[in-house]
Amino acid sequence: MKAQDKHPHVRGFGMASARSRARLIERLRSLGIEDESVLAAMGRVQRHQFVDEAMTSRAYDDTALPIGYGQTISQPYIVAQMTRLLIADGVPDNVLEIGTGSGYQGAVLAELIANVYTVERIEPLYQRVRRRFVELGYRNVRARLAREDVLGLPDYGPFDAILVTAGAETLPTSLYEQMADGARMVVPVGASGNQHLIVVHRDGDQFSQETLDAVSFVPLIEQRD
Repeated sequence: MKAQDKHPHVRGFGMASARSRARLIERLRSLGIEDESVLAAMGRVQRHQFVDEAMTSRAYDDTALPIGYGQTISQPYIVAQMTRLLIADGVPDNVLEIGTGSGYQGAVLAELIANVYTVERIEPLYQRVRRRFVELGYRNVRARLAREDVLGLPDYGPFDAILVTAGAETLPTSLYEQMADGARMVVPVGASGNQHLIVVHRDGDQFSQETLDAVSFVPLIEQRD
């Protein structure tokens, strides 16, 4: 039994949710997401639990939705694509997510990965999502409130993979030291309106990168001096 199914009292809309998730998975397949483990994870996560109640009817649309504080819950296709890229070399044991937001991406990761660390800078969102992970039974997700002077969670690394869910104007090389040897990082980089997903690979002291899809993310809140 999956974590979400243990809590039937949590807000939901029954079989409509299951049918809506099934339609979403078929749409993701039609858009080229072929990794069945990613599709299965997406199918298990109840996205309507991660949006405001007023948005419940749109929870399974393949679109980003507002969650307050100038932030959004990512489009399901982008969540699936970034998850696929993160596990392309094999499923890592521990992952750092930067930008918890609604918690939806973290929940998808938690369906696949043993240990998920996720960090959020906006305290009301952090408080909300921490409660949500508990209510939904995600015991393998550790949510932390970000420090103002540090990007990531250096005290908990190094990590086998890092996923950044906000747009960095330039590649955040300060995260390299939090990558274990052999790790990969998926991060949207570029000015607003000109962002692309970049995958960074670490091989010893060498870092290589490849530029992929055009994307659109809210800005990464960089660490303050």
